[in-house]
Amino acid sequence: MGLLGELLMLPLAPARGSLWVLRQVVDEAERQYYDPSAIRRELARLEERRVGEIDEDEFERAEDDLLDRLQHSTGQDFRQ
Repeated sequence: MGLLGELLMLPLAPARGSLWVLRQVVDEAERQYYDPSAIRRELARLEERRVGEIDEDEFERAEDDLLDRLQHSTGQDFRQ
């Protein structure tokens, strides 16, 4: 871009830095959201809550959401 281009873009540096930080935060959040071990822990907790704490419809909805996340993260289909 050259020296002149860099000087003209200098006022945008804080915005570019903020966008970089935001991108890093989103990437980390997605990594944690789709982490297979975290999803499996949530499935185990959901199974524990199934006994007396939540009804069957709520369990199935939550299980479907978790299995969708797990499928997205691993590329495998876990549906029976």
